[in-house]
Amino acid sequence: MAAKKTVRNNKKFSSPAPQALWEKLDGGRLLTNEAGCHAWLKEKDFSRVISGKLAETDPLFADLSARGFVRGRMDFESLAAKWRTRNEHLNYGPGLHILVLTLRCNHKCLYCQSSAAAEGAKKTDMDLKTALKSVDFAFTSPNPGITIEFQGGEPLLNWTVLKAVVKYSRKKAAASKKQLKLALVSNFALMTEEKAKFLLENEVSICTSLDGPADLHNKNRIFAAGNSHAGTVKQLKYFRKKYETQVPEYRTFKVSALLTVSGYSLSRHKDIVDEYVGLGLEDIFLRPLAPIGYAKGLWEKIGYTSDEFTSFYAKCLDYILKLNRRGTVIREKMAVMMLEKILNFREPGYLDARCPCGAGIGQIAYNYNGDLYTCDEGRMVGWEGDDIFRIGNVFKSTLKTALASPAARACAVSSNLESQPDCSRCAYKPYCGVCPVFNYESQGSLWGNMRSSDRCRLFKGIFGVIFAKLGNPADRKILEKWVLKE
Repeated sequence: MAAKKTVRNNKKFSSPAPQALWEKLDGGRLLTNEAGCHAWLKEKDFSRVISGKLAETDPLFADLSARGFVRGRMDFESLAAKWRTRNEHLNYGPGLHILVLTLRCNHKCLYCQSSAAAEGAKKTDMDLKTALKSVDFAFTSPNPGITIEFQGGEPLLNWTVLKAVVKYSRKKAAASKKQLKLALVSNFALMTEEKAKFLLENEVSICTSLDGPADLHNKNRIFAAGNSHAGTVKQLKYFRKKYETQVPEYRTFKVSALLTVSGYSLSRHKDIVDEYVGLGLEDIFLRPLAPIGYAKGLWEKIGYTSDEFTSFYAKCLDYILKLNRRGTVIREKMAVMMLEKILNFREPGYLDARCPCGAGIGQIAYNYNGDLYTCDEGRMVGWEGDDIFRIGNVFKSTLKTALASPAARACAVSSNLESQPDCSRCAYKPYCGVCPVFNYESQGSLWGNMRSSDRCRLFKGIFGVIFAKLGNPADRKILEKWVLKE
């Protein structure tokens, strides 16, 4: 772990600001500070800085001063503004509200984290009364922007309730003057022309899962009733065509896809990226697998180490940047979200890597029976019989009592990086976050032990890859285009 370090003042150089952190990477040193500023130094320049041999007339001195790294030359107003921008989400209530419309699913994915029930299971659907009450509860959040995301199981299995919630939510938004976003996460197996038409006309954004070419996708995402990959590709093409032929009556969003990286994915980085490019998808999210739900029991078969994922991630990003240089439009979403923090000083809404994390204060998961959880991962732990992350019920709780519950408070405290001994001294601290659910599932504690945490090593690996690319001028130019406004 990188530690806070300072050097003594001398007549040539004012020493680094006391909150400066650094990490040794291939080719140099990464410096960061609490405001979220960063600097990439070659080893020889870092040695000059740390030894106090950098003259004030050196251009590097001015650059480090502008970024808040030189004691006595810090623009506190500018640095504070950057900090406020990065942390403005703390001024609002939960914006993401995940409605689990059913636990039933028609797929049996190897890595399923949603604790899905069989398609014919009974008493696992959210009824209309609970669904509407959940919407009412979501709109009590003081957040001016509300996102209601329909998940499952497979939410299209509870289509009647989904339709009713969409219509009701639109009326609530009009009455409350809140900005409303509706999103559906579906495997597409039950998608029809009629359902697609309703979703498009009501401006529901749509996301599915695509794990790569047919053989890999179907190996991960088992669908006994047919070819999962073929159905997914068919609907992706359909919704892409609808996006390209916009109509004036409503706004059509780009369809998106999520990739869950299993052990079977690690040797297929080019195949996976090429599959996304071939389907005209402009974003790919290299999402690591977590040992939660079914994946936990199959980890020896489909899991991997943090080093193995980092190697896969680096190969993918190398290939994606290579395609960008050829003129192909494709971005990696993990990098995009981290670059929003690193380059734009903005929180991108990635609740898994926020400080404190999004549990409760950024999102709430509504189980089919109205039970409230800090997040969807916390709900999955509840399905396994442990309700440690339950924060209430829509019929018995208010937003105030839910957020004041022991579970919500414990998640906020345990995911505060200032209180994490190792995290508080890590160079990646301004951009990272702790997941109490992951810690609890893998180490038996909300706090976890970062020194032995595979998630910590995995994220440090990802950050190392991204910052190494930022240290390369040619790669940095491409990465900046992904997030910086012209």
